[in-house]
Amino acid sequence: MEARGYHVAVVGATGAVGQQMLNTLEKRNFPISKLTLLSSERSAGKKVTFRDVEYTVQTATPDSFEGVQIALFSAGGSVSKELAPEAVKRGAIVVDNTSAYRMDENVPLVVPEVNEDALKDHKGIIANPNCSTIQMVVALEPLRKQFGLNKVIVSTYQAVSGAGAAAINELKEQSQSILNGESFSPEILPVKGDEKHYQIAFNAIPQIDKFQDNGFTFEEMKMINETKKIMNMSDLHVAATCVRLPVETGHSESVYVEVDELNVSADQVKELLKESDGITLQDDPSQQIYPMPADCVGKNDVFVGRIRKDLDRDNGFHMWIVSDNLLKGAAWNSVQIAESLVKLQLV
Repeated sequence: MEARGYHVAVVGATGAVGQQMLNTLEKRNFPISKLTLLSSERSAGKKVTFRDVEYTVQTATPDSFEGVQIALFSAGGSVSKELAPEAVKRGAIVVDNTSAYRMDENVPLVVPEVNEDALKDHKGIIANPNCSTIQMVVALEPLRKQFGLNKVIVSTYQAVSGAGAAAINELKEQSQSILNGESFSPEILPVKGDEKHYQIAFNAIPQIDKFQDNGFTFEEMKMINETKKIMNMSDLHVAATCVRLPVETGHSESVYVEVDELNVSADQVKELLKESDGITLQDDPSQQIYPMPADCVGKNDVFVGRIRKDLDRDNGFHMWIVSDNLLKGAAWNSVQIAESLVKLQLV
């Protein structure tokens, strides 16, 4: 990485993902010559420390991006829609962590382990995929490259942190209320803006985001459409069922895939994933070794285990994929994209 530093802006600097972005930039020693921290008016004025220097978070406006070279956005889709084009106009490259631009055909949707080269076609904005999509495609890409891929069926077991700080608080407060034998009224999950709200503590809710006319939720459609776009496979068969669990951080996924090649063994798949970038293989049933969300928090990798061949289809495999949804699912992938922009000399 070049020694020179870049003027970096973080939009949504006080939020959970914004904080993780700053932690990750610091841990990775990303070359920063100037840092601008931005947020909504509500959070402006807060103090944030980065590399032992205290910064005051400012209200994000179009003029905030004067001189900025890389802008990491994680402040909600409406903010990205309004301000990302303004940042680009002023010469910044935007890495957007919302769903605002993911399916825009002019915007690359990037997971560096999978499609880093797509960055070369950016027109100012680069989209960071959905957290549950990111960890899945990291695990599937080595299989696609080696054996081909034609079908993916995924069931997710997603942490409440994916729905924000208020959802984490709701989980904790409800759990305490139930343990104390007290009453409570759910207000956030499954979707704050939907009509009904359900208990998340000691429960599983088979709805993440709003339902679409086809019976799938928006989260499920994000996984389906984003996977096809990232892998550049419009004819890939993908189906998803997304479920919210009472886990604070770390999404888990049960994934069934069918590859093109026949006579591939589970051991070949394990060996391939073991050697792949960004993946930690944890797969030893004899020792009860497999990935769990409690163990992946704070780690950048995607953890894969429970790899086994389907009993009826020779080209079918089952696997269990776990990752920290705030890191690889959001902040780390965004910073990785910024690192790739530097490496490919695109900034």
